Amino acid sequence: MGKTDRERTCRRSGVPATAPTAAGAGTPSGGSGAADGGTGAAGSGQPTRSAQRRMARTRQRRLWAVEGLTVVVCLVGLVAYLGRESAPGPGTDPAIVPGGQAGVERPSFGRTASALPAVVSPGLNPRARPALTPTATPEAGSAAPAPDGTLPVPARPVLSITRVEVPATVDLTRVGTRDWLHWGSRGADSTVRKRDGSGAIVDAGGPGVRAGHDTNPEVFAWRDGAEAHQETGTSTGVHTCGTDSGFALAVAGDGEVRTARLYVGVWMARGRLEARLPDGSPAATVRLEDPHTEHTAGFDVRFQAPRGTRLSLSWITEHAFNPDCGSVSLQAVALR
Repeated sequence: MGKTDRERTCRRSGVPATAPTAAGAGTPSGGSGAADGGTGAAGSGQPTRSAQRRMARTRQRRLWAVEGLTVVVCLVGLVAYLGRESAPGPGTDPAIVPGGQAGVERPSFGRTASALPAVVSPGLNPRARPALTPTATPEAGSAAPAPDGTLPVPARPVLSITRVEVPATVDLTRVGTRDWLHWGSRGADSTVRKRDGSGAIVDAGGPGVRAGHDTNPEVFAWRDGAEAHQETGTSTGVHTCGTDSGFALAVAGDGEVRTARLYVGVWMARGRLEARLPDGSPAATVRLEDPHTEHTAGFDVRFQAPRGTRLSLSWITEHAFNPDCGSVSLQAVALR
């Protein structure tokens, strides 16, 4: 049968025109080709789309892990740096006031300047000094029983020391309404007292040799002096050189609460001011320090002493940073 006759027969019967054997042979061949194609794709090493997605997610997780580790390391370093920056410096005595200019020899009456090594200055402005922390007031003493046998409430001793700011010009006439005393205006042994004052302020001497100077950053003025009636402004004072040298003072009591203001200073030294009542109660103490140069301060000593007794004051060089003449100085005392 020719090809045309077979096609007509197949169209009538609905059978495909291709011979069964040929179709059978083609089917395995096609399947084999598909299999070969799949094998070829797998054998060629090309990843599938799902494998590519898994690889991308793995790389993203690794990137996130590296970034997270970097952030943690940075935070740890920042915390360590801030902790080191906020750590406190070497311990200091809260009752010690540091000072601050480059060390030079203090000019004085009849004293030769000595050569000193250069020192570094903290640069503290004399008008902006940190406040001193006064020593706690002393404990109360025991009280005697009353005539009726009852024990009165013991009176607490009045004694405290407070740091005060010193103005550029100190008016002793205004500050010392009851009495005042100034040292050194005419040399190491000279004093000027308030005319018609109470005379309560007493210079009791003290260890060391006194010398005069005129280097105070503040000046003192008055209008009611006994030895010198008026002074518009003098920067003079007296000082003693060396450890354990200084001044002993006293203020007479009258039974009332009084305030004695001391104008003092240090030069390359640490000074200790001590106030003591006559009843044997604990003393009040403060310190002033400047290892580099001169530093002045004012201290209010508030006290109450019975009439006929005295408040005792000592202003001593506790430590001299300059072996030639680390010193404490005294300018004036005013009582009100």
